Amino acid sequence: MSQLMPLGEDLQNVAIKELGENPNRISEDLLILKAWINQQPHLKSRMDDQFLIQFLRGSKYSLEKAKDKLDTFYTMKTKYSDLFAITDVDNEMFRKFHNTGTYVTLPKPLNANGPRIVSVRINYAAPDFTVCQIVQYTTAALEVAMISDPYACIHGICFIMDFSKLTLNHVMLITPTNFKKFVKYFEHTIPIRIKGIYAINATPAAEQLYQFVMPFFPQQLKERIVIIRNNIEELHRHIPKEYLPTEYGGENGLLEQLCEDYNHVWDKHRDFFRENAAYGVEEKLRLGKCKLEFGDDFGIGGTFRKLVVD
Repeated sequence: MSQLMPLGEDLQNVAIKELGENPNRISEDLLILKAWINQQPHLKSRMDDQFLIQFLRGSKYSLEKAKDKLDTFYTMKTKYSDLFAITDVDNEMFRKFHNTGTYVTLPKPLNANGPRIVSVRINYAAPDFTVCQIVQYTTAALEVAMISDPYACIHGICFIMDFSKLTLNHVMLITPTNFKKFVKYFEHTIPIRIKGIYAINATPAAEQLYQFVMPFFPQQLKERIVIIRNNIEELHRHIPKEYLPTEYGGENGLLEQLCEDYNHVWDKHRDFFRENAAYGVEEKLRLGKCKLEFGDDFGIGGTFRKLVVD
């Protein structure tokens, strides 16, 4: 019997209609995926049903796509461990970044049964954290959603990104190389759909950043980005007040309190992340060629300094 989070009727219907899920085949599909994993000498993967089913859902139940996504997930974690391999959520800098309230998951999903809503604010001074620390936190938060949040798993996530405190100093810390890795990781490995990005309070620095990063995004994601400068009422037209945090005139919690409360989620998943140290890939044992190319794909050097100064 599969050990999975139960889905309400509405969520199950969405999984069937949009993701191609057949509740009567879940156990069989998981067994097939596990059998494939066991046949890959290079791949050491988690075998939890809840973890693996998300790769099936994120691939709309194409087993071949799920295999590729799972393999790429662990390949990038191994190759770029400084960005994507998180094993200690009690790390001082990890919790310090959490407590800035930069990334906050809201309690009520959109329209009560839709995508999870996440608030992202640049709530720290540029020198306080490295890009690697920020990416590590973000990917860890997405992994928690993968194994514990049915709304994110089935519907995806909507991001509200507040750029009011973004400065050129923040932008210049980003290297195109690392940014491209993050986009590739998000697009090809994280089995959660991005259903919308609402960029609000865009500063001149945010406008320049936007111009540079857009070419890296897939077309489908570009079409889901909405730019809202300083008009909070426009945000209300996209997301009803009931589902926005108090800071944006809403009724979906105070960000500072939600951030504080979320510490217990990290505590609850402490062992999950510690266990991650045991998983990854061993390239010398791989049968055949790695489908993920590490050459020119990530060969862009430098930073955004020239962009923001010119």
